[in-house]
Amino acid sequence: MMEKRIGIIGIFIRERKNAAPEVNALLSEYAELIAGRIGLPFREKGIHVIGLIVEATTDEMGALTGKLGMVEGVRVKSFVA
Repeated sequence: MMEKRIGIIGIFIRERKNAAPEVNALLSEYAELIAGRIGLPFREKGIHVIGLIVEATTDEMGALTGKLGMVEGVRVKSFVA
């Protein structure tokens, strides 16, 4: 069994009206991995940012970030400690 690690996932959304429902559905699907979440709208720049603190295996993080990255208008970056 793989070790769970603490990580940070940054999600940048440009197409909020189209992407938000799919992003939220994925975050709900992986809710057991998410320890904390913060969201900030930068309306003047047309970007919405979501920051997640997660506790997951690298495979679980990869699955979540991979699915998020496939959503049109979404960019994802992650960091594992």
